[in-house]
Amino acid sequence: MFRELRARVPGKAAEQNMSKPKIHVALLLLAAIPGIALGASDDAPPKPTSTTKSCKGVKVWDPATQKCVAPDNATLNSDELYDAARELAYAGRYADAQGVLIAMRDQSDDRVLTYWGFTHRKLGNTAQAKIFYARAIERNPDNILARSYMGQGLVEEGRTDEAIAQWREINARAGSGSWAEMSLREAIRTGMTYNY
Repeated sequence: MFRELRARVPGKAAEQNMSKPKIHVALLLLAAIPGIALGASDDAPPKPTSTTKSCKGVKVWDPATQKCVAPDNATLNSDELYDAARELAYAGRYADAQGVLIAMRDQSDDRVLTYWGFTHRKLGNTAQAKIFYARAIERNPDNILARSYMGQGLVEEGRTDEAIAQWREINARAGSGSWAEMSLREAIRTGMTYNY
């Protein structure tokens, strides 16, 4: 394929154009490796912060006070609270993550609804999880993370055809090659799901 491209573009331009396809191929290969993700902030597992290193229970690290505080007493903005909930969920502290989610002002935010669904699913509340995923997708049909998590839940239930339908929706919504698409594809292929 690369020889074909080089033959079409003469001289130095061919060499310059060859580096771009190689980069794209490398990125595609990296995206296909489980655990390596490219794209939005939800693509990689959250890095542990003082919230998971120092705080116990439904507490978050508040940089302004330099201590662990209840999420509704923190000086954190919505994005920071969301990140804390995500970090707690990744650490397997699903009930604590829900304690942070409940403190968030906009409960109709599709990211918040997505993590309500995720934490409920991980706690074994599959019916509740589906309700939250459906609300997140209703709020934002292009929320490919909610679709991926819902699909992974369907895989866990043995409902592979429905998981494949969500995988197709992710691809149709420009999610091909994203962590959401890759993780659901791998879940469908292997039966193993992800914790972030």
